[in-house]
Amino acid sequence: MSAVPGDLDTDTDLPLTVPLGHFVVALWFLWAGMLVGVGVVVDVLPGLATLAHAHVLLVGWVCVTIMGAMTQFVPVWSGTPLHSHRLATVQLWLVVAGVSGFAVTLALGAMAWLVPFGILLLVGFWTFAYNIGRTLATLDAYDVTERHFAYALAFLLLVTLFGLVLAVDFTLPITAHLPVEHDDLRQAHATLAVFGTVLTTIYGALSQLGPMFTQTELHGIDDDVQSVETIGHPFGVVLLAGGRLVGSAPLARLGGLLVVVAALAVSVVLGRRLIEMRVERRPMHTRYGAVAVALAAWAVWTAPAWVRTPTAGRHLLGASGSGHLLGLGVIGLVLVGTLYHIVPFIVWVDRYSDRLGFEPVPMVDDLYDGRLAALDGTLWVGGTLCLVTAAWMGHPPFVLVGGVGVALAAGVFGANLVLVIYEHGPDSYGLL
Repeated sequence: MSAVPGDLDTDTDLPLTVPLGHFVVALWFLWAGMLVGVGVVVDVLPGLATLAHAHVLLVGWVCVTIMGAMTQFVPVWSGTPLHSHRLATVQLWLVVAGVSGFAVTLALGAMAWLVPFGILLLVGFWTFAYNIGRTLATLDAYDVTERHFAYALAFLLLVTLFGLVLAVDFTLPITAHLPVEHDDLRQAHATLAVFGTVLTTIYGALSQLGPMFTQTELHGIDDDVQSVETIGHPFGVVLLAGGRLVGSAPLARLGGLLVVVAALAVSVVLGRRLIEMRVERRPMHTRYGAVAVALAAWAVWTAPAWVRTPTAGRHLLGASGSGHLLGLGVIGLVLVGTLYHIVPFIVWVDRYSDRLGFEPVPMVDDLYDGRLAALDGTLWVGGTLCLVTAAWMGHPPFVLVGGVGVALAAGVFGANLVLVIYEHGPDSYGLL
């Protein structure tokens, strides 16, 4: 992969309905997750609604988006064909069926159905991992991004395996016969999911997208700082998850510190790219700036908590109260900012690239409404700040205000991208 792929070509013979299908489905999960989240806040949902909310957003929105992005851009960036187009379609519908049923089962408290839907999730994600893994296996060497993606796939295999064991344990207590407790397995599962699969993928993508979207190159201290993350983050995740799995605070503490240091490294490199950028500032760049600040703030806030009690349940995603800062301020903003470029870019290449030079064509960023993008960015950041403030200072009304703000942001963001596909895609690619 090149640092700044200016001649990026999406013509890899992959039908564009495949990645766009992933993104549209993921948007539906984002909207559903936000509605479920508001329902949790006002306490109108039955069963394990909080757990359903987490799975709809993390699995349905975040992971399905990652699946679509990897399926489209791993072949493009790596210059190799996707192993199987058919598996790319199969993986989506297996995961969609699995996470939908899993979330409904949790909300209704019908635990006997967790295992069948958990098996669907496992098969869907393992199909995806196999497809991308076989694609990466054709390469002679791996760069920073490709190594991150390979690590993320390995973490994904463990996440789904642990998740299935947890699902079985709800109805058949098999952990009673294992050398680990249910809660320890749950903590390891969540650690591998958020920090292993999701953050590793995001860090790998940012190593490409940061230079590409700012039209800059790494220099000076950037390579050394990036090496800190490249080595420290994967090892840190393994130690943090392993320490939580076996109940070893020293092991989890070491892993947690490595994860925190890696987060600071990513924040520094991303921040330097934005300071030095050579293109006109767009709402996407503002989002990435907020990501750099949020990631650094999360790391500084989390470090003391993980030094003291890295295996405590309240510190699962960092310091107590920092979960929304990581989930919405880092992961959410990266996905939103990236999708604001990826979806219009894919549509533009298919619809307008062959007309360039022959007739006036819009730019990629002209396909979506910049005013709506600015509005959803403001709502997203404002809602996240309200949720973080509520968790930090204990102001319950801020929870509802923040939740509604982020939900509205998700609605505006999703509508903006759907309009891109509807207005510029031929027959909307059969998706709308």
